[in-house]
Amino acid sequence: MRNTFRGGVHPGEHKALSRDVPLQWFDPKGEMVYPLSQHIGKPAKPVVKKNDPVSVGQCIAEADGFVSAPIYCGCSGKVKAIEKRRIISGALAECIVIENDGQFTPAEGVFSERDLSDITNAEILDRVRDAGIVGLGGAGFPTHVKLRPKDPMGIRYVIANGAECEPYLTCNDQLMRQFADEIVSGLSLILRLFPNAEGVIGIEKNKPEAITAMQKAVTGKERMRVLPLQTKYPQGGEHNLIKVVMGADYPVAMLPADVGCIVDNVGTIYAIWRAVRFNEPLFAHCFTLSGDAVKNPGNYFVRDGTCLNEIVEASGGLKEGVTLKKALAGGPMMGFAISDLSAPVQKTTNGLTLLPEDGAELGLLKQTACLRCGRCTTVCPTGLLPELMAEAARKGDYERYEKKLFGLECVACGSCSYICPAKRPLTETFKAVKAEIMARKRAEQAGGGGK
Repeated sequence: MRNTFRGGVHPGEHKALSRDVPLQWFDPKGEMVYPLSQHIGKPAKPVVKKNDPVSVGQCIAEADGFVSAPIYCGCSGKVKAIEKRRIISGALAECIVIENDGQFTPAEGVFSERDLSDITNAEILDRVRDAGIVGLGGAGFPTHVKLRPKDPMGIRYVIANGAECEPYLTCNDQLMRQFADEIVSGLSLILRLFPNAEGVIGIEKNKPEAITAMQKAVTGKERMRVLPLQTKYPQGGEHNLIKVVMGADYPVAMLPADVGCIVDNVGTIYAIWRAVRFNEPLFAHCFTLSGDAVKNPGNYFVRDGTCLNEIVEASGGLKEGVTLKKALAGGPMMGFAISDLSAPVQKTTNGLTLLPEDGAELGLLKQTACLRCGRCTTVCPTGLLPELMAEAARKGDYERYEKKLFGLECVACGSCSYICPAKRPLTETFKAVKAEIMARKRAEQAGGGGK
């Protein structure tokens, strides 16, 4: 069995800033803001109105369809408004705004321990759905949908993603160190759904303490093992993990379940355990505050709806004499720049990286024409041809980009941009082209031209 994938890069890790800082709860003092769309699929629908009282773990917006997820309050207080607010993406979005009373009073029944001795598979799935759990690795796909493949008996591997390959981020590392038994218990629940599957916990080798903790937790457990992975970015990509575990390549266009795999982030698996065992809906998750501009980097359990600037201020703010040049939701490879730190944490926000330099801005100053060196092709984990994709994008030849070069299969990992000696913004170009192609497809379908 392999322990890595084709391609990839080795960016600076910068994990030493926060890797040894234990997770701690962060309780905000200010108002909480909950966007109705925090997941892939249809936005949630509010079930509260202005001035309604709310408690921790209370549902404030229900799922509005099968591919959707409810939203739960992380504080107690009352509904201040339902209005458009600026969110992390920079867009204005419909949000539920809660006036936080600072008491964090739980709703009735939340945190109540449940007997799992006779729980059925259907009940496990229902509890995951009702808890509003989505992929916490960044994708935000509703987990209950992922756990309902067409052929449960055909699932061969349930992969717990503990790679955390993104530079600066360390919250999953600490989660595995501190809550290994709980993660294994959550994985056991998932394996009950798939009797022919093996549970594989993939962790990069730069997390030796997490590997040790998880190996101890799986000792004596059936159908479970820990797989140490080569430290290389993007090792934590879903398709890359599957390639490593299966020991074979497969088309990116195929879904993991099509090749007998289910992949969940360790944070998601921990949330599953809390939901099923303690009736705890997803209202908080682990989060890293880091970066070379941060005075006190750390790892937190952050309540969804918490405004980012409150976390920064409470941690001590910026280093003295340092000017913030770049703020990223996530890390520098797959994260995205944000301009407003008053935006709220969402379910898929796993970190905030604050930097004293803007790498993209510096890259633009050094940018040259393509050198035809082929390095971008060598490092692409998907096996695409970034050089030709960029050329098609420049010419506006979207048909060639999509049909001949398979550009829509790009996972936007950033490896090509990182390795490019000409400092070309390849990943940003591919994101823009994909958005344009998808917008045209939607317009065509809306106009009756779709098949």
